[in-house]
Amino acid sequence: MHKIISLYTGAGGLDLGLEAAGFETTIAVEINKWACATLYHNRPNWNSQHIDIHDLRSEDIQKIGGLGNDEPSLLIGGPPCQPFSKAAYWSKGDTKRLNDPRADTLTAYLRVLKDLKPRAFLMENVFGITYKGKDEAIKLLKSIIKKINNEEGTCYNFNVGILNAADYGVPQIRERVFIIGSRDGIDFRFPEPTHNNPEIEVNSLFPLEPWRTAWDAIGDLNSEKHNDLSVTGKWANLLPSIPEGKNYLHHTNRGEGLPLFGWRTRYWSFLLKLAKNKPSWTIQAQPGSAIGPFHWDNRRLSTRELCRLQTFPDEYEIMGGRTEVQRQLGNAVPCLIGEILGKEIRRQYFNDKLNVPLKFLPAVNRTPFKTHPVQPVQNDYLNLLGDYKDHPGTGKGPQALANLKMN
Repeated sequence: MHKIISLYTGAGGLDLGLEAAGFETTIAVEINKWACATLYHNRPNWNSQHIDIHDLRSEDIQKIGGLGNDEPSLLIGGPPCQPFSKAAYWSKGDTKRLNDPRADTLTAYLRVLKDLKPRAFLMENVFGITYKGKDEAIKLLKSIIKKINNEEGTCYNFNVGILNAADYGVPQIRERVFIIGSRDGIDFRFPEPTHNNPEIEVNSLFPLEPWRTAWDAIGDLNSEKHNDLSVTGKWANLLPSIPEGKNYLHHTNRGEGLPLFGWRTRYWSFLLKLAKNKPSWTIQAQPGSAIGPFHWDNRRLSTRELCRLQTFPDEYEIMGGRTEVQRQLGNAVPCLIGEILGKEIRRQYFNDKLNVPLKFLPAVNRTPFKTHPVQPVQNDYLNLLGDYKDHPGTGKGPQALANLKMN
């Protein structure tokens, strides 16, 4: 087994995937107590440490993980992504990014890289980290790695890949950045997609499978009772009037419903509902009462359904209440993505020959289904009928303009 140091482990989705690919997590460092409880409960052999990485010395990481001088094989982690999130750009027009205290987790990750010199490293983050003109984190990463190489005599480099999880068999549209590099300066070639949107024709030498869908992932759970997952709040009774696979845009002047909102004046996930014949939309870590994706039965998703959409195994239990469970799963890397990348890392960096099927790829659900019926808008919302203006564009909304005035 190739040995791993795992930082910012969260619920362990990336680690589970790498485990299936033949890696062994020797130490998992995580500051959130509920995520640590999840790790302790499911994988006590991972030596989970409930501590801030800034308070844990590299030599202690090596000791706790039982690592020799030429270990570990792989350093992994997903430094908290809030300073670089797309949602922050949309609502505010800009963010503090590297000036945000939460971004200092990147330098902590690189400190462990410098001190313990793993043969390879893998870092996951949100798509916003690569935005043109807002890519300070990537530039900082290049600068620090160059300094590490000059001081330590290593040849670290890295390659950046933007992967949509649905393109690799995950039943969820989830776009994230993966940064993968090696100590010997070997370029990493990200795997080609294996699945595609069946509604879009793709030029490929090899035929691709259609995206796995929400029905593939959770259709067999459809008969379970979920009385404790009712939607609450101001917009709860409007959700049944949204068709499967749609959101509040259905009720705008460009949709097929009633003009209750302005076009793009809300977050994309507002009143967003799953469709049985499509992948899930991105699972959110901290959704509000009206933020989806919601189940086609007009309720919140259960913990098991969230796990399925993130390709966690059924036997894996997420600890904590609803809020803590949602945060852990919304922040997780789908296990299947970890498994696919792990196999490629072994093949490209360790010259391992692998020919085993993927453990976390969901099976296709052949059971027929019917589209859930749409209900009429209740009278309580008819007072919202009006002629609304479209959102003026990213960074031009009311909150962004108010921020500009304050600055």
